[in-house]
Amino acid sequence: MLRVFCIFVLILAGSGCSSFKPWVKPYERGQLADPIMAFDRDPVSTKYLMHVYDAREGARGAEGGAGGGCGCG
Repeated sequence: MLRVFCIFVLILAGSGCSSFKPWVKPYERGQLADPIMAFDRDPVSTKYLMHVYDAREGARGAEGGAGGGCGCG
């Protein structure tokens, strides 16, 4: 019984990886890379404003950025 169960689990595990299909097709990626899909219109100025906010508030990483607390990020 245990042997049959182990074989069944192995078959399920092996078949799960082979049927994966990506949600975004290769021909749709060009539309998703369009600048209108960005969260902000000017990423350079947004990064600068977040740096100013971090330095003024002492709240590094509050907007989701990664880095250390030394201010060198």
